[in-house]
Amino acid sequence: MAKRKEENFSSPKNAKRPRQEELEDFDKDGDEDECKGTSTLTAAEVGIIESIHLKNFMCHSMLGPFKFGSNVNFVVGNNGSGKSAVLTALIVGLGGRAVATNRGSSLKGFVKDGQNSADISITLRNRGDDAFKASVYGNSILIQQHISIDGSRSYKLKSATGSVVSTKKEELIAILDHFNIQVDNPVSVLTQEMSKQFLQSKNEGDKYKFFMKATQLEQMKEDYSYIMETKERTKEQIHQGEERLTELKRQCVEKEERFQSIAGLSTMKTNLESLKHEMAWAVVNEIEKQLNAIRDNIKIGEERAARLDRKMEEQQVRLNEAEQKYKDIQDKLEKISEETNARAPECMALKADVVAKKRAYNEAEVLYNRSLNEYKALKKDDEQLCKRIEELKKSTDQSLEPERLERQKKISWLKERVKALRNQENSVNQEIEQFQQAIEKDKEEYGKIKREESDVKHALSYNQRQLKELKDSKTDRLKRFGPNVPALLEAIDDAYRQGLFTYKPVGPLGACIHLRDPELALAIESCLKGLLQAYCCHNHADERVLQALMKRFYLPGTSRPQIIVSEFRNEIYDVRHRAAYHPEFPTVLTALEIDNAVVANSLIDMRGIETVLLIKNNSVARAVMQSQKPPKNCREAFTAEGDQVFAGRYYSSENTRPKFLSRDVDSEISDLENEVENKMAQILNLQQHLSDLEKDIKRNEELLKRCQLHYKELEMKIRKSNSEIRELENIEEHQSVDTATLEDEAQENKSKMKMVEKHMEQQKENMEHLKSLKIEAENKYDAIKLKINQLSELADPLKDELNLADSEVDNQKRGKRHYEEKQKEHLDTLNKKKRELDMKEKELEEKMSQARQICPERIEVEKSASILDKEINRLRQKIQAEHASHGDREEIMRQYQEARETYLDLDNKVRTLKKFIKLLGEIMDHRFKTYQQFRR
Repeated sequence: MAKRKEENFSSPKNAKRPRQEELEDFDKDGDEDECKGTSTLTAAEVGIIESIHLKNFMCHSMLGPFKFGSNVNFVVGNNGSGKSAVLTALIVGLGGRAVATNRGSSLKGFVKDGQNSADISITLRNRGDDAFKASVYGNSILIQQHISIDGSRSYKLKSATGSVVSTKKEELIAILDHFNIQVDNPVSVLTQEMSKQFLQSKNEGDKYKFFMKATQLEQMKEDYSYIMETKERTKEQIHQGEERLTELKRQCVEKEERFQSIAGLSTMKTNLESLKHEMAWAVVNEIEKQLNAIRDNIKIGEERAARLDRKMEEQQVRLNEAEQKYKDIQDKLEKISEETNARAPECMALKADVVAKKRAYNEAEVLYNRSLNEYKALKKDDEQLCKRIEELKKSTDQSLEPERLERQKKISWLKERVKALRNQENSVNQEIEQFQQAIEKDKEEYGKIKREESDVKHALSYNQRQLKELKDSKTDRLKRFGPNVPALLEAIDDAYRQGLFTYKPVGPLGACIHLRDPELALAIESCLKGLLQAYCCHNHADERVLQALMKRFYLPGTSRPQIIVSEFRNEIYDVRHRAAYHPEFPTVLTALEIDNAVVANSLIDMRGIETVLLIKNNSVARAVMQSQKPPKNCREAFTAEGDQVFAGRYYSSENTRPKFLSRDVDSEISDLENEVENKMAQILNLQQHLSDLEKDIKRNEELLKRCQLHYKELEMKIRKSNSEIRELENIEEHQSVDTATLEDEAQENKSKMKMVEKHMEQQKENMEHLKSLKIEAENKYDAIKLKINQLSELADPLKDELNLADSEVDNQKRGKRHYEEKQKEHLDTLNKKKRELDMKEKELEEKMSQARQICPERIEVEKSASILDKEINRLRQKIQAEHASHGDREEIMRQYQEARETYLDLDNKVRTLKKFIKLLGEIMDHRFKTYQQFRR
C-alpha cells in the first residue's frame, strides 16, 4: 500500500474499524445478468463496493456494470466469463500495481488487443458518520481509471452527482486509507496465485511474510521508516531555521542601527563639506608636487642634454682622430705599395746587372790567370836561357847533328800536342761554365720548390686542423668554434645557476645565427671574422666573470674569443633609416636569421652589418661599388669568394671556404679530405722534385769538379809541354851554338816578359775594376732587395693596423649614432616634459580657481586626494542611504518591528519543532517496542 501523507498521520479519523458486513453472492455468466441477494445482517455504510464496470479490459470489450449487495457476494461463471477480470479490475482500479494481480507486468497488457485504451469504473458507498468528505462526494464515490496502450493511466474521482472532484492519485490513496481498503493485502484481496502459494508452501518464512502483510505489520514498518525520514527532514528544517534566525537577528540589528543613525545625519553633512574643502586644496597640493617633480626632471634632463652634447663633441673628436689615423695608415700603405711597385723594375735590372758583371769579372779573372801562367813560363824560360848561356860559355863541347834533328822533331811533336791540349782546355772551360749555370739554375729552382713545399705544408696543417674540427662538429656543432667551447659553455651554465652572472652571456655569436642563402657563407665569414667566436655580456661585472672562466680553458699567450659588453635588450635596433638598400642584393643583416636580439644588436654595433652588401659576382660587385656611386648608406661589399670591395679599393680573400657557417658538413669534410689528399700528393711530388734537383745538383757539382780537375791537368800538361819545348829549343849543339844568338833570344824573352807583365797589370786593374763593379752591383741589388723586404714587412702590420683602424672608425661612427639617437630621444622626452609642464601649470591655475570658489581661504591638508576622495564617497553613500530613509521615520520603526517580530516568531517555531522532535522520539521508541512485541 502506498505511503500516507504526513498530515494524516496524527488525524484521529484514520483509526481503522473492522468490517462486519457479509457479502451476498452474485452469479454472472458472460452476459450482463444481475443476481441480487439480501443479508440478514445490518448493511455497512462506508467502503462497500456498490458496482464495477469494465470496457476493453483484458479480453472483454464490455463487462458490467455489476451491482453488489451490502454483505457477502459470490461471483460464479464458466471459464473466460470474466471472474478473474473483475478481481483484477478491482486491484488495478483501486490503484494496485500490475504485478500484484499476477496477470501481467505492465498496465498496457490489460488493454484488449486491437484497442487503444481500457476503462475501469468502481462505485464505493460513502454514507453515515464515517463518510469521506460527505459534503463533497455525497453518498457514493465513483472511481474512474483510464489505461492507455503505452502503459500510462489517469484517475477521475467523481461525487454521487457525477461531478469530478479530483484527478490525483493521492486523493484515491486517502479514500482507501479512510475506508481501510488494502488492495495489496492478501487478507483483503487473495488472488489465485497467492492462494496456491499459501496453500502449497511449506516454508515458514513465506507464511511469516503472509502474516506480516495480513496483519499490516509490514505496512507499520514502512510507516515507521517514513516517520523517521520525516523526523530527519524536520531536524534539517530546524537547522535551516536556526541559520535563518542568525540572519534575521543581523537584519534586526541593522534596522536598529539605521534607526539610531538618523540622529547623526546633520553631523555627517557638516563633515562632508569640510572634506570637500580639504579635497579642493589637496588636489592643488598634488598638482604643485607634480609641477615641482616635472621641473626637477626638466632640470636634470637639460643637464643630461648638455652632457650628451659634450659626449657627442668628444665622440666627433675621436671619430675625426680615428678617420685621420685610418687615412694616415692608408696613405702609408699606398706609399709603400707605390714604392714597392716602383722598385720592382729596378730590382730586376740590378739583378741582371749583377749577373752580367759577375760574368765579366769571371772572364777577366780567366784572362788574368792565363797571362799570369804565361808570365811564369816566360820567367822560367828566361832562367833556363841564362843558365844555358852560362853553360855554353863554359862548355867547349859540340853536339852532333843527329841529336839536333831529334830535338827539332820532338819540338814539333810537342807543339802539336800543346795545340791539341789548348783545344781541349777551351772545350772543358765551356763545360765548366755550362755546369756552373746548370747548378745555379737548379739551386734557384730548389729554393723556389722548397718555399712552395713549406707553403703547402702550412696549408696541409691548417686543412688537417680544420678537418679535425669539422669531424668533431658532426657530434657537437659548437666544436667548430674551438675545441674548448662546449666545456666553456657548460662552465657558463654552472656559473649562471650559481648566480654569478646578472644575465647569462650569449655566444659564440656564430652559433646563434643562420644563413638564408648558404652560398653567402664565405662572404659573411669574411665580413664578421673573429666576431663569429665572440661572446656578449650585459655589463663589465659579467665580463670579468667570463674572463676568469676563459682562463681555465685558454692557455696564457693563446688567443681568446672577443668579449663584447653591451646592455641586453629584448628588441632589435630599428636601423631602417641608416641601413643600406639595393633592390637586388641583401645586406648581411637581411641575409641572416637571428632569433636573439642581443646577437643582432651586437653585430650591428661592432660591424655595422646593416650597411654591408653581399654581391655574389666579383665583376658585378666592382660595377656596383666602383663604376658608379655606391648605394645609399653602403660602406663596403663582400663577394661570394670572400673578397672585400670598397668604393676605391679591392682586397682579395685569403680563405677559399667557410670555416664556421657551412651547413653541409659532410660535403665540407669530403672536400677537405680530398684537398688534404691533394696537398699530400703535391708535397710528395715536390719532395720528389727536390730529390731530383738535389741529385742533379750533386751530379753537376761532381762533373764540375771533374772538369775543373781536368782543366787543371790540361794546364799543367800545357805548361810542361811548353817548358819542354823551350828546353829543347834552348839546347844547341856545342859546336854550332852561338852565344850571341842565345843572348838575343834571352833579351827578346825579357822584352816579352815585360810586355806580358804590363798586360797582366792592365788585366789585374781591369779585374779589380770589374770586381768593384760586381761588388757595387751586388750591394745595390742586396740593398734594394732588403728595402723591398723591409717594405713588405712594414706593410703586414700596417694592414692589421688598417683593419683595426677601420673597425675603430666603425665603432666611433656607431658611438656617434648611438649618442645622436640618445640625444634625439632625450630631447623628445624633454620637450614632452616641457609641454606637460605647460599643461600642468594651466591645470594648476584652473584647480586653484576652483578651490577658491569652494573655499576662499587656503587650508593646510595632510591627507592625499585619493584618501579624501574615498572618505567623501564613503560619507556621501552613508548620507544618501540615511537620507533615503530620513523622511519616513515611522517606516523605519515599522521595518524594525516587523524584523523583530519575524525573528521572535521563527524562534518560537524552532523551539516548538525541537519539543515536537523530542516527543516524537519518545513516542516512536514506545511504539517500536510494541511493534517488536507484535512480531514475536
